[in-house]
Amino acid sequence: MNIDLNCDMGESYGNFKMGNDEAVFPYITSCNIACGFHGGDPIHIEKTIQLAIHHGVKMGAHPSYPDLGGFGRRKMVIPLKELTSIVKYQVAALKGLVESYGEKLHYVKPHGALYNSMADNREEAASVMEGIREIDPFLIVMGLAGSEMEQIAQEKEIPFVAEAFADRQYLSNGRLMPRSRKGSVIHDPEKAAEQVLHIAREGKVKDDQGNRIQLNAQTICIHGDNPGAVNILQAIHQKLAQAQVQIRSFVI
Repeated sequence: MNIDLNCDMGESYGNFKMGNDEAVFPYITSCNIACGFHGGDPIHIEKTIQLAIHHGVKMGAHPSYPDLGGFGRRKMVIPLKELTSIVKYQVAALKGLVESYGEKLHYVKPHGALYNSMADNREEAASVMEGIREIDPFLIVMGLAGSEMEQIAQEKEIPFVAEAFADRQYLSNGRLMPRSRKGSVIHDPEKAAEQVLHIAREGKVKDDQGNRIQLNAQTICIHGDNPGAVNILQAIHQKLAQAQVQIRSFVI
């Protein structure tokens, strides 16, 4: 039994510091690197690539809506062709930087509001995923477990890895509780670790009503901008080790 742990990284830009990347890297197996449209700038992105190589962590692109001021967490209505170009631009840029180090970009995980919109908007999801395939047909798409993204990937034979979250509360329909609601972000390391264990071993998660719902995922995300990210990751490692669940990348 095994599970991948991923984290959103490289989101600092200019004088703005986001997350604690250097402290987080030893605990993860995959990293989603910002592409500059919600966070990240060339120097921070390149530093993140170097850290990932140093720690042997698999790399993915983390594109978003063009929303630096809102950290990519505001829904934007953008014509599909334009949105496809926006995502292709970001993925291509990160892919080029990664390959300049002789390494490989393995996957793409949309960020924030784009990720959540793609979970239910079939047209938007299909358009973005086709754009990713145009950049590289071997890139894996990472998306919300049980979402429209997963269904479209199956239909179009796009490689896909289903994701769940350690530090987010779920609704009864399997979607993430909006950040505007109290309790949507989990800060307690023990609670987050317990949630990860149930997902890894049982394929189930507790929703906001206290019911256990089905959630089959191959990777678990911990948000790098969560102040307790390192403590949560340490608790997850301890909990999974006790349960004999291995932590390793989904990339073979």
